[in-house]
Amino acid sequence: MRGHASLLGAYVERRSILHAAPLWAKFLPVAVLSVVVLALSSLEATLAGLGLVVLAYLGGARLGFRELLQPLRKMWLLIVVLGAFQWFSAGLLPAFLVVGNIVTCVLAALLITLTTESQRILDGLVSLARPLQPLGADPERFGLTVALMLRSIPYLVGSAEDSRDAARARGLERNPRALILPVFIGAVAYAQQTGDALAARGLAEADHDGGTPGGASRSGS
Repeated sequence: MRGHASLLGAYVERRSILHAAPLWAKFLPVAVLSVVVLALSSLEATLAGLGLVVLAYLGGARLGFRELLQPLRKMWLLIVVLGAFQWFSAGLLPAFLVVGNIVTCVLAALLITLTTESQRILDGLVSLARPLQPLGADPERFGLTVALMLRSIPYLVGSAEDSRDAARARGLERNPRALILPVFIGAVAYAQQTGDALAARGLAEADHDGGTPGGASRSGS
């Protein structure tokens, strides 16, 4: 299975201001920038936001053009289709604003994962969920769920691409069954293996009677 972690912005080790910054100091500017460019939706705001993101990549994070352009290479088809639709339906400026705002927000969000180890991000999400514990939230289970999601997405993307390549090699690239069925079977098997691994470590869903992993009841004999 080919690796696809780069789709989510794999961590790139550097010595930079952004790498050393605490997690909240990265999330807050990204959130503010995204809200501002989407709310204003003007040429000046979009260009300024995009310029700030580029400066953050090249200066604040000491990353190169490879890390900056890699997400765009992955989403170029979406950009072209969305831009063309907006151009024909609303005009050139609205098309540029829609595409430019999406690119700005995506690059800004990926900058967090490029400059922060995944464990630090998960720890931050767990801390963010702790105030909700009185309402019944389980911060540790929330962090585990996010970790599993981040691990599963690259696997499923890789499975889809492998299935497409295998179908093309057999001349079945136009056969939906040859494209979808292997991905579906692989996803079910992956979920089953993940569940078995969690159960083996005592992390299975607690049962409704006893609330302990593995279905053991606390009731007396």
